[in-house]
Amino acid sequence: MRKLTYFVATTLDGFIAGPDGGDPTGPDGFFTVTPDYLEHLVTHYPETLPGPAREALGITATGTRFDTVLEGRRSYQVGLDAGIADAYPHLRHLVFSRTLTEAPAPAVELVSGDPVARVRELKAEAGGGIWLVGGAELAGALYPEIDELVLKVNPVTAGAGIPVFAGKDGVSPRVFTLTEHTVLAGGTVFLTYARAAA
Repeated sequence: MRKLTYFVATTLDGFIAGPDGGDPTGPDGFFTVTPDYLEHLVTHYPETLPGPAREALGITATGTRFDTVLEGRRSYQVGLDAGIADAYPHLRHLVFSRTLTEAPAPAVELVSGDPVARVRELKAEAGGGIWLVGGAELAGALYPEIDELVLKVNPVTAGAGIPVFAGKDGVSPRVFTLTEHTVLAGGTVFLTYARAAA
């Protein structure tokens, strides 16, 4: 069965974006893309780089982890605001939205129904890993389906913003096991956790 991985950048205090939900790597963001960080992505997660970045860097590697990306409406809007209707043309791209009625790009699949049901269908299909890029509300909705967390912990605190998970009701702890870690010279730490067996 395919695995759902939430692969996301976070601050030390657990925020993936500022309160306004804008691009945290943009000019007003708090994540700095250092050369070692970019090199690590290119080497180990080339499929997670957006199409324009892949083109600029001359990356043609398809990657070995993910062939499908899931994105919430607000995360998708960040790309749209930058004039990019399909940031991941090299992956199967699903956008979960109850407000969009038509996909801005032909290859983008809109999902307006239950995210959990759709992800369970995806997991049952043949294919590679499924990458949840964000945002926090979609991560909260898919919380019970997340099999792996890859947290790119940046050496910065935000104080406030959008948390790693949002929109969940109640407390439902899950145990994860650290399976891999990489500490970069620039201070970012990649932490990989697998969901512990129930």
